[in-house]
Amino acid sequence: MNPRQPLPPFTEETARQKVQSAEDAWNTRDPERVALAYTADTEWRNRSEFVNGRAQVVEFLRRKWAREHDYCLKKELWAFTGNRIAVRFEYEFHDADGQWWRAYGNENWEFDEHGYMRRRFASINDVKIAEAERKLRWERLVPAT
Repeated sequence: MNPRQPLPPFTEETARQKVQSAEDAWNTRDPERVALAYTADTEWRNRSEFVNGRAQVVEFLRRKWAREHDYCLKKELWAFTGNRIAVRFEYEFHDADGQWWRAYGNENWEFDEHGYMRRRFASINDVKIAEAERKLRWERLVPAT
């Protein structure tokens, strides 16, 4: 298993790098790519759903992005210590009926010594918004490839 930089213990700079890497990966909306950041036996709580292991992460993300169209995410470092990072985030998407949503939440992350996320606990709330109220645009957040 190759180390996934940056490694814990985190400094403010390396914690910010980890948060930005996660934001960039999630904005690709590529479940297989996103899942590579997690340990093989990762544990998640996402709202009321519990996910265990990379295979379940991939399935969870496939379902998520099948119903959350034009998904766009922004993460912000909230706190860090040792091998843990706390993040606040918001993301926007529209459903199959065209209704736009903004989701707000917090995540607590724990990493192993190789820089892979071992635990992810997310608390999330959704708010209906009009398309004109959107603040996030995918094109502005994802780096050019």
